[in-house]
Parts: sequence; C-alpha cells; structure tokens
Amino acid sequence: MRTRFDEQLRQLNVELIRMGSLCEEAISIAAKFLEGDKKAPVDKVFALEHEMDQLEHDIETRCMRMLLQQQPVARDLRIISAALKMISDMERIGDQAADVAELTRYVADTVAQGRLHITKMAKAAVMMVSESVEAFVQGDLDLAHKVVAEDDTVDNLFIQVRGELLQKLKEETGDPEAILDLMMIAKYFERIGDHAVNLAEWVEYSITGQHKSDEHHQDL
Repeated sequence: MRTRFDEQLRQLNVELIRMGSLCEEAISIAAKFLEGDKKAPVDKVFALEHEMDQLEHDIETRCMRMLLQQQPVARDLRIISAALKMISDMERIGDQAADVAELTRYVADTVAQGRLHITKMAKAAVMMVSESVEAFVQGDLDLAHKVVAEDDTVDNLFIQVRGELLQKLKEETGDPEAILDLMMIAKYFERIGDHAVNLAEWVEYSITGQHKSDEHHQDL
C-alpha cells in the first residue's frame, strides 16, 4: 500500500513540476516580447494558460483520489493539502501571464527604461516560481525561505517602474494609454511574485506544519 502511495506522490511531483514549468514559460515569453523580441510567440501564452487549467483539474483529481483511497496522515496529508493550495496559485499565475500577453501588443514602442525594469521583474518572478516548486519537490525549507525574501526584489522594481512611468505621465512624454498599460503589466508581475511567495509558504507548511496565517491568528 505504501509503495503505491509513494508512486502517487512521485507522479504528483511530476505534474507540479510540469505546471510550474508552464508558468515559467508563459512569463518568459511575455518578458521576451517586452524586451523587443518580435518573434516571441505571445499567442502561445494563451495555449499555455489553457494547459495549466487542465493540469490544475488533473492534479486536483489526483489529490482527492489520494485523500479518499489512502487516508494519509501527518506529513503526507500536509503535502497533499499544500499541493492543492499551490495549484490554485499557479493557475492564477497563468491567468496573469495571459493578461500580460494581452497587453504587450499595446506597449511595443513605449518607455524603454520602464520596460527594462519590468523585464527584470519578470525574470525575478520566473526564478521565484521555479524555486518554489523545487523547494516543494525537494522538501527544501531554506529554498522556500529564499523565495519569500526574493519578493523584496520584485516589490522594489515595481516601485521603481511606477515612479518612472508616473514621471512620464507628468512630463506628457509617450502615449498615456500605453504608459498605463505598462503600469498594469508591472502590477501583474508584482502579483505573480506574491503568488510565488504563497507557493513558498505552502511548501513551508508541508514541511513544518506551520503557515503564515497561523502566525497571524496567534498575534490576534
């Protein structure tokens, strides 16, 4: 029985890695287009989003089957519970990557400096998602903590982008609508960073049984 459960856990890890890689690919494609790579297949992001939606359903079904058939306890139960939470965040990352892809076509010639920092945000977000999934698969608490700390980089870049774009609006240099679209793109990448932090916090829960929300309740 345990051998079968271990195989199901292994397959769960494989599917989570796949979903994480789809998130990374979607974000990276949008970032390349923003960098000026006109050959970046932006339309592929929407197909990737659809595949992520399907994977979320498949993983959710697998987890529910494991809960019903195996009745796991202790850490095994935490791993499955964390996986269910993580796929929800990854699905939201896919949605936001698609939102970015939709907006990229409107900002191609707007504010090069702003784009530079936004693409830095995208690369940082990709790294955070990748490391969160790796931390889950490896049971690496230190790597999960590293992801949480890296969110400061994304937040600081967002503040920098917002300041630059607001200055452009004040100076009335550039297309105002495109500048606002670029601001939204930056906000989406900031949110992706937040979702990556959520992933890392659920990894921590799967290992320790403690979650940030528990700390919040203890402080009340």
